[in-house]
Amino acid sequence: MRLVFAGTPAAALPSLRALLDSPRHEVVAVVTRPDRPVGRGRKVAPSPVRALAQEAAVDVLTPERPRDPAFLARLADIAPECCPVVAYGALLPRAALDIPKYGWINLHFSLLPAWRGAAPVQHALLAGDEVTGASVFQIEEDLDTGPVYGTLTETIGAHDTAGDLLERLADAGARLLTAVLDGIDDASLHARPQPGEGVSIARKLTVADVRIDWSAPAFHVDRLVRAATPAPGAWTTFRDHRIKLGPVRPLSTSDDSTAQTQAPGRIVVRAGDGAGEIAVTTGGGVVLLGDVRPEGRPSMTAGAWARGARLTDGERFA
Repeated sequence: MRLVFAGTPAAALPSLRALLDSPRHEVVAVVTRPDRPVGRGRKVAPSPVRALAQEAAVDVLTPERPRDPAFLARLADIAPECCPVVAYGALLPRAALDIPKYGWINLHFSLLPAWRGAAPVQHALLAGDEVTGASVFQIEEDLDTGPVYGTLTETIGAHDTAGDLLERLADAGARLLTAVLDGIDDASLHARPQPGEGVSIARKLTVADVRIDWSAPAFHVDRLVRAATPAPGAWTTFRDHRIKLGPVRPLSTSDDSTAQTQAPGRIVVRAGDGAGEIAVTTGGGVVLLGDVRPEGRPSMTAGAWARGARLTDGERFA
């Protein structure tokens, strides 16, 4: 089939590579978000999808809004048969949806109708889900409501971060998306409506959403930090400065008497076999810190941070 691929971040790259390599399909153009400032230096840079498309000598379209008349006219001129989408980052108007013969199909990183929205992987981790997956569905004007062509499942590991899980889903999802397009092409596959039950919404996590509440139980702090890794990054404050925390390891109350004697947020250097480990009390149990990134500084181990901070007895995260 003649395809126009839409996507923006690195999670879309496995799917784009798979379709570029497919003998049955031709990617004639790519749609991605306009170049944006990135990184600490805020330098303007192309999206990962644009960079790969240019490397493959594929035409790139970067509309500010997919309802722009110039973009719609260009898409109609290209005349794709289908438009596969992976994390494009903008809602598509009816005028765009009607152009390709087989419409637009989306690889979404959840088992729909669970976790419709912008951050399905993060919300699956926050909720403590044990299994998630990916779905390929027909895009409609409503958010992630269209009929589903196929799914896959993925077990969530006890230490998975959002980055870990998304990487696995992106790789497996690329194979699913290619298989669905093959099935659409030979008319062997038909979409089925989503169930009416089990709907949940996964809105984008903001920086405010991922501030750590130390009065919450250790398992909740663990889930929050993993869901926010690598972005937007879970954080707390220390001596009135913001500090980001990498994945933590929760301990139950029985594993450390510190949790029974100290208020939430207390920072403690563990003794005995755990000498040099940095623990923080929560509303139920203790977490051991992993990496720490003070404001304006690179990431470092918790032990290195604690030595540099010269902790005094009784100091806390807030």
